[in-house]
This record gives sequence, C-alpha cells and structure tokens, in this order.
Amino acid sequence: QAQLVESGGGLVQAGGSLRLSCAASGRTLSFTGMGWFRQAPGKEREFVAGIGWSGGSTKYADFVKGRFTILRDNYRNTVSLQMNSLKSEDTAAYYCAGGNTRYTGRGISEYDYWGQGTQVTVSS
Repeated sequence: QAQLVESGGGLVQAGGSLRLSCAASGRTLSFTGMGWFRQAPGKEREFVAGIGWSGGSTKYADFVKGRFTILRDNYRNTVSLQMNSLKSEDTAAYYCAGGNTRYTGRGISEYDYWGQGTQVTVSS
C-alpha cells in the first residue's frame, strides 16, 4: 500500500501562486503515473494535471493550461504542482493521486491511491 500526503495549500490572493507537494511513502510510486485532482464544494472531483512515470509525459485540464505545472522527483518519491496566476475559481481541495499504470490519465478510475487533500482558497 502507498500513502500520499499533500502539503502547501493555503489562502492566496487572485493572481498569486502556490506550490503543492505530495510525498509518497510505503509502496514506491516511481513507476506509475501520478496526478492532481480537485474538488470544490458541491462539485464533482475533477482532473487537474497528470504526469507519466518518467516525467516525460504530462496532461493538463484546459482550465489550468499555461498556469499550472506538474513535476515529479522519483528519487524523493514526490510530485508537485506549481500553480500560478490563481483565480477564485481555483478554490478547492486538491488531491494527489497514484495511478495504476505507468502513464498519466484523466479519469478517477485510473488512480488507486489518494491523499487526504489540501485546501486552496483564492480570494478575489
């Protein structure tokens, strides 16, 4: 089993930046795709960004393209999400997820491991 722990959330003004980190422990996730999802109150959990096992392949939701960057460090078993130009609509709980294949995917069913989430609040 793998455990994922997110950190780095908080309150930021619109236009600001935050960097989320996800640390994996237990089973290594160095050979699986990793992703970030988010869920706002009253809404379904949605895909934000994903990265393949080697870091060479990434996918982003259209609403974060050009603003967010996903990176991974397989040596440290960590994944990060750099979020720039934040908007009030980015307010949500952000979840790190470990995939069940080597590749990055957009669907919730493609991920087996989930963190507890970290809250991001963007004030306008």
